[in-house]
Parts: sequence; C-alpha cells; structure tokens
Amino acid sequence: MQYIKLSNGVETPLLGYGAFQVPPQEAERCVSDALSVGYRLIDTAQAYQNEEGVGEAWTKSGLRREELFLTTKVWISNSGEERAARSIDESLRKLKTDYIDLLLIHQAYGDVFGTWRAMEEAYRDGKLRAIGVSNFQQTRYFDFHHYVEIKPMVWCAPRA
Repeated sequence: MQYIKLSNGVETPLLGYGAFQVPPQEAERCVSDALSVGYRLIDTAQAYQNEEGVGEAWTKSGLRREELFLTTKVWISNSGEERAARSIDESLRKLKTDYIDLLLIHQAYGDVFGTWRAMEEAYRDGKLRAIGVSNFQQTRYFDFHHYVEIKPMVWCAPRA
C-alpha cells in the first residue's frame, strides 16, 4: 500500500474505497467487501447516510482501529459551530470510533467559518487527526485559508 503525508504529517493510503451512492442498507456489506480485499481508507460523509454501515463493517472486520483510515464530511445542513460540533460527535458514534482520521467540510456553503471553528476544536481535542475542505473553488479556498487559525491539511477541489 502506498501512502501520502498530509500537511500535518498524518499518513493516508493513496487508494481508498468511496461510499458515495452506497445505499445505507448496503453499506456494511460493501465496506466489508472492500476491507476484505485490502482497502484501508474508507471515505464516507454525513450526506451519504451510510456512516453507521461503515462503522458496523469496520468493527466486524477484525482490523485494529489504527489499521484503518476513516474519512467523513460535514454536510451543509450541519454548518455552523454548534451544529457542526454536534454532527462530529454523531459521526463518531455512527462510525463506532473515538477519532476520525480526516474530516472535511463537504461543500463551501453555509457557515463554513463556524463549521471550521468546531473542527479546529475537535482537532485540538483529539477527535480528529486531520481536517480539510472539499469542493471549494480555488478563490473560495484562498479566502478561507487566510482567515482560519489552523490551516486545512487537505483541499479537495471540485472537478473542472
């Protein structure tokens, strides 16, 4: 397995299994299959509504938590400091873990600065190993990057 280092030194597998469009009722089986063939990065999101299936799959897999890299994303409806903080704890519960390896803001809508403050706090508290943004246009990312305390460790730009 090849790895890359994020800007804070956390290593992530270069290849992962994305749970986008995996129905909640199929998530446990699909993720279990992915883990059984060697995937160690699982990417999900609050909006996919399948975090619970991902949590079930990895806990039944026999893998130690440190052998797995879990990524999830805060959805727009959970934007803002208070909502995002609650949603992070909910994602931890659904994923059946004490920490998330990478948490992203899913899209650049809503109160992204409030969401980011909640993510910074969760990062400082050890609930998150890395934080970043997803689907931010370059200009939106530039503005965002300059006005946050902890800089994003990952920036996933939208497809052109």
